[in-house]
Amino acid sequence: MLAKRIIPCLDVRDGRVVKGTNFQGLRDMADPVELARFYNGSGADELVFYDITASAEGRGLFTDILRRVASEIFIPLTVGGGIRTLEDFGRVLKCGADKVSVNSGAIADPSIIAAAARRYGDQCVVLSMDVKRVDGKFRLFAKGGREDTGIDAMEWAVRGVEDGAGEIVLNSIDTDGVKNGFDLEMLDALAARVKVPVVASGGAGNREHFAELFTHPGVDAGLAASIFHSKQVDIKDLKRFLQGRGVEMRL
Repeated sequence: MLAKRIIPCLDVRDGRVVKGTNFQGLRDMADPVELARFYNGSGADELVFYDITASAEGRGLFTDILRRVASEIFIPLTVGGGIRTLEDFGRVLKCGADKVSVNSGAIADPSIIAAAARRYGDQCVVLSMDVKRVDGKFRLFAKGGREDTGIDAMEWAVRGVEDGAGEIVLNSIDTDGVKNGFDLEMLDALAARVKVPVVASGGAGNREHFAELFTHPGVDAGLAASIFHSKQVDIKDLKRFLQGRGVEMRL
């Protein structure tokens, strides 16, 4: 059985790590380089770095900060934000990323997934999805959760995997920052449709939420931000707790 992964996420705006609720009300949390250094030594299995306003502002990702973050860590690094072209993939990988997360860029140009998978390999291509319920359906949102695309999120995920995405990060806008638990209904719907690793994002508030998450088949990793940034949950303690619950972990 493959070990489950615990992944902290750095949402970066203007060079600082921020966090909000339901993608709104962003507040300053920390310096990304210091936080990356902390997570490298805290038992995190991977780290995610999102430049959360790059797509909405129509600019490239902040590569100077990314290089500094990458130089501080020895765990896999996934990077996203403002990824619109194959050149963006290459630029981010050269800065030290192991995987590249594409979201709004793939919505604007779906062919980028297949092109990136051919050039860099499926394992490098992460399809990140910001999803919210609209009229009882799971809808895909773009530009940091600001824009309803009208696209059925589950159909989009299936298409992305067929095109070569090697992993999916599912960000539930409905549960983001609320800390009442992961969006298990949404995750179950996705896991039933795809066979690639699924990373759950949005809603973690305590250790029990991760234990509940990993009872759901098809979910490979739990991603969280504020509960780790604020030291509300210690990653090493969390992994020992989960191991005690029968969840395979890298300790």
